[in-house]
Amino acid sequence: MDRWHTEVAEIRRTNPILRVDLAGFEPFWVLTRYADVFNVSRENDRWTNTSRSVLAPEEEWRRMLDAGVPVPRTLVHLDGQEHRDHRLVTNGWFKPAAVRHRQPRIEALADLFVQKMRDLGGECDFARDIAQPFTLRVIMDIYGVPESDEPLMMELTQGLFGAADPEFMGDAVDAEARLIESVMKFIGYFNAITEDRQKCPTEDLASVIANGQPGGCPMGDAERLWYYIIVATAGHDTTSYALSGGMEAMLRDPSQLRALRDDPELAGNAAEECIRWASPVRHFLRYATEDTMVGDVDIPEGGRVLLSYPSANRDRRSSETRCISMCEGPTPTSSYRSGPGHTSALAASSPVERSAPCSPSSVSSSPTSSRPGQPSGPSHPLCPE
Repeated sequence: MDRWHTEVAEIRRTNPILRVDLAGFEPFWVLTRYADVFNVSRENDRWTNTSRSVLAPEEEWRRMLDAGVPVPRTLVHLDGQEHRDHRLVTNGWFKPAAVRHRQPRIEALADLFVQKMRDLGGECDFARDIAQPFTLRVIMDIYGVPESDEPLMMELTQGLFGAADPEFMGDAVDAEARLIESVMKFIGYFNAITEDRQKCPTEDLASVIANGQPGGCPMGDAERLWYYIIVATAGHDTTSYALSGGMEAMLRDPSQLRALRDDPELAGNAAEECIRWASPVRHFLRYATEDTMVGDVDIPEGGRVLLSYPSANRDRRSSETRCISMCEGPTPTSSYRSGPGHTSALAASSPVERSAPCSPSSVSSSPTSSRPGQPSGPSHPLCPE
């Protein structure tokens, strides 16, 4: 990533709105500056998400649909009133009061994994041993599904977001087959969850989604499936990536780790800084609803732009971003939470989850050394590897 950021910094300086014409892909423009990414994220009348909000080769998209994978219908694919209606289904679960109510449970889970770090004897793969299982445990706890299902959920998440990584290929012959296999397993798993929660609803998030009525109508099968998937996968994958990236940065600069140990009240700012530094969501695409301009570049109606969050979050025009800093005030962050009309429901609770391992008990008991790995995180062409 260091080399990627060096190269992209030069692009941001010389050609910040870069048109890309690549074989197998429809043309698009990459936005590398913070201001451009922020503005396009917020202009919901001029820019929409659509079902094609993630970059992929055209042929791969067609084969996925031919294999029977439902067209993506998550909150990050929906627009306008449809997006707002679906977001309201779980909105109550992620209001500040509701998040505060769950915080003691999240902190208790964090303490369990702090103890696991102690038990590992001073050395660990932080991503694999701590960040991934901790964040997964939190999401599964909110969902109300058994702990015994966590290995399956981890496998499916890695198949969805890390399909191209040989470590997560499993028995699949290629990355595309691995992704399709994971989605199909998700369908079977969550169809069973839906049937159970519709018959016997409980006080968990799975019951809310299973019985949700966006706009006063029962949720569609595809929308319900993708609602489950986006919460179950992105909810822990992106958070574990932010935790791991933040830990790696603090190990590179031990003064930041010492500052957090000395003043645990910095935990909230540290959580936000981990998001900025790691940028766990790499990109989304947005589509112009009319002829428009970004900077001094004309974008035609239907044209698409790729919002490069890792680049935007290192744009020095908005702030000094050369180094990670746990001590300074909040830095403007461009992420999947940008834009009032396209806000992930998990945005409200994920910072609590991220800051829990930075609580007083954990920052004073970090292992003396660590080998932080990289969680599965989404990977796409022209996005950082």
